[in-house]
Amino acid sequence: MSQTRRKRTTTLAGEQVIYEVSRSDDATQPRIDAGIDGITVIVPSDAHEDPEAILSENATWVLDKKAKFERYRDDVPDRTFEPGETFPYLGEEHELVVEPRQKSVVEDETIRLRRSAVEQSSVKRALRNFYRRQAREYLSERLDHFADEMGLEYDGLEIRNQRTRWGSCSTNGTISLNWRLLMAPQDIVDYVVVHELAHLREPNHTDAFWSLVAEHDPRYEAHAEWLEEHSARLVFSREDL
Repeated sequence: MSQTRRKRTTTLAGEQVIYEVSRSDDATQPRIDAGIDGITVIVPSDAHEDPEAILSENATWVLDKKAKFERYRDDVPDRTFEPGETFPYLGEEHELVVEPRQKSVVEDETIRLRRSAVEQSSVKRALRNFYRRQAREYLSERLDHFADEMGLEYDGLEIRNQRTRWGSCSTNGTISLNWRLLMAPQDIVDYVVVHELAHLREPNHTDAFWSLVAEHDPRYEAHAEWLEEHSARLVFSREDL
């Protein structure tokens, strides 16, 4: 159980760093968590370590992470969620159209949202729901395709909404995939699918794991690099940070 966090400020190598301190009953040793939502020093509840000293000892790592996530935030698109704006769908930009229709669809380089769905909520929510529905259909098809190709069986698919994680594979064989993958190019989607399926056979990132991935995605290194460099473009909105 973690206790209430407190924001603090320190200076590392001449650079101001804002961080939080979290005292945790579950932590066995101090650690630093760095992400798009900031830097947190987590220390055991009964520990006497100075959080600022922990940051100073790891100053280079902390500053590198801070710079990385600042660039990440700067790269997130500033979307307004208005008709006429473009949104990526499987790597290609599609113009957003809101019109009376029976069902929201992707058609002729447009995403055509059902007007009644927008009126019942908002453009943003209707579009998010559309992506999630499309993601379940498309990702299920790609999972089935590669599971058959790789001679593997998975237990089910869960569509998740995570900020920095694209997929995971549970010990019971359930594959979890981020719906925002539907905004990425198809070969990037396939890389993530192959990656998670490979964990069914090789739980850890061993040489055998990467050999299996390479067998079904020879360009996996380039695809992983693309995802690392462009993931901010797949954040739905700045409010998701």
